[in-house]
Amino acid sequence: MENVPIIQFKHVTKLYDNDPPVLKDVSFEIERGKFYTLLGPSGCGKTTILRLIAGFTEASEGEILFNGNKINHVPANKRQVNTVFQDYALFPHLNVFENVAFGLRIKKMKAPAIESKVKEALNFVNLQGYENREIREMSGGQRQRVAIARAIVNEPEVILLDEPLSALDLKLRTEMQYELRELQRRLGITFIFVTHDQEEALAMSDEIFVLNKGKIQQSGTPIDIYDEPINQFVADFIGESNIVKGKMIEDYLVEFVGRQFECVDQGLDKNEPVEIVIRPEDLEITSTEHGKLKVKVDSLLFRGVHYEISCYDQDGNEWLVHSTKKAAVGTEIGLHFDPEAIHVMRLGETEEEFDRRLEAYADVDNDGE
Repeated sequence: MENVPIIQFKHVTKLYDNDPPVLKDVSFEIERGKFYTLLGPSGCGKTTILRLIAGFTEASEGEILFNGNKINHVPANKRQVNTVFQDYALFPHLNVFENVAFGLRIKKMKAPAIESKVKEALNFVNLQGYENREIREMSGGQRQRVAIARAIVNEPEVILLDEPLSALDLKLRTEMQYELRELQRRLGITFIFVTHDQEEALAMSDEIFVLNKGKIQQSGTPIDIYDEPINQFVADFIGESNIVKGKMIEDYLVEFVGRQFECVDQGLDKNEPVEIVIRPEDLEITSTEHGKLKVKVDSLLFRGVHYEISCYDQDGNEWLVHSTKKAAVGTEIGLHFDPEAIHVMRLGETEEEFDRRLEAYADVDNDGE
């Protein structure tokens, strides 16, 4: 059972009446014991996936498996899953202890066992001593911990989290990101987290599924998705990007903005139209003589850890630069970048095709050794 994915979606589609599909032929696997994030804009289908896993709604087509068993028609209360909602869904008329104990009382567990399990869960989320506190007296971060304690006290195999940090202020939200990640590691169970916040996803996840318009655009580790986006949507949604049209001249040589540059990509057709991605932090400000690009500074904003500089080249392409160096508005500067900073995206490439291309790179490199 250890080698069987804890959750599998096989060609799952979700329709509501005559509206366009919320999910379209979605397939993926979730391994046990990892922190997964479903990331995408509002309406992309990420919360629908959570609801399908929880049993709050049923798939229109396809299969959903839990530990290898089909669960399409298994009711929510029979699934080894607990959900932490965006508004926490705590009972305001019950104190902390009774909120956490609610599910155990439904199961008709004996009082001594309930007391032991509730105290253990509260200790786990650092709320020992808060048993008699009223919910209205708790801060946002404390309420979230109560909701998590209520989820873990039932010993589920999977915890689903539907944007549980969205109502918190920035400082508390950052603190809770670390707490949630550490909690998942200590529990050793599977977390599936929904958010539209890309920085949150990058900071917390073992793996990310990027969704758009009911389809998974790309899945992988935060580093893989950030460094190797599959298309313009992913490149734009995960971090900030400079994206320009280009042409793959040959292996390791690409053309854009009227010039040819060395790169690290291979396996594309000669003279194939492509899109080029360069991240703002990979552009280094230098003199116009030493820069690979010559641009004019249009605006400068201080972001605390770096300056955000917007520039334009002679063809009108905008270049966003993140740098600790200042650049005066209206001046011309050079931009330098390494071949590794250039990421080449093939037009219309699917994730399966992209993965095969990367595997081919690895095979070529291994043969070369």
